[in-house]
Amino acid sequence: MTDPFTGFSSPDQLIPIPETFFVELLPKIDDLAELKVTLFCMWALQQREGTQQYLLASDFSNHAPLIEGLRHARPASPTDTLQDALQRAVTRGTLLHVRVSDTQNSELGVYLMNTERGRAMLAAFQDGRYTFDPAQQLALLPPRPNLYRLYEQEIGPLTPLIAEALKDLEQEFPPEWIQEAVQIAVEGQARNLRYIRAVLDRWQKEGKRDGQPNPLHPQTLASGVAGATQSTTSDDPFFRRESAPWIER
Repeated sequence: MTDPFTGFSSPDQLIPIPETFFVELLPKIDDLAELKVTLFCMWALQQREGTQQYLLASDFSNHAPLIEGLRHARPASPTDTLQDALQRAVTRGTLLHVRVSDTQNSELGVYLMNTERGRAMLAAFQDGRYTFDPAQQLALLPPRPNLYRLYEQEIGPLTPLIAEALKDLEQEFPPEWIQEAVQIAVEGQARNLRYIRAVLDRWQKEGKRDGQPNPLHPQTLASGVAGATQSTTSDDPFFRRESAPWIER
């Protein structure tokens, strides 16, 4: 038996689940692994933005909490359990599946939720209107996403490159500094990672004046980090934020 659940945190992010799941789909799911994979999809697709309303096979297999959960669902190999659970969800009609080639001509398995948006995305993959580019693939949040969640909430989508850059920031600076730098970027309408990095680097170089008027407010910082503000959410695909939840409103 695993360790007991200690309870939900407050505040916590809420994940919308359509009523149809509880009324029609849940009573039909008779396999624990399939249920876990289905719920994982609902959580993971919340983190996809714009046209990226899909998951790759690697999004499932690389997510350690999911794989650990599948170990408890069945005594078989978690890899085999995952493949069987995905196939069950596709056969049931919960998920849609298509194989596509990326820009390097590598074939990938793509999974979509069977919603109006998911069906439109499937058609776009099938007729070639959408080309998968791994460089633009958004990363799923890690198990303890404090900084990552802050970035997504205040700045924009979390790509693999951004996730790696945030890991570097965590190793170099105190978390309080990073949170304050993010807030400064938000207040100054400079929502990009280069601006945040510039604030932190200058604090590290010149010292941070806690409890005093901050000389690094965007109005006074602009001269020192002007180059960092050149890429903003309007012209940089890494930082562009579009609202596109996986379920239709």
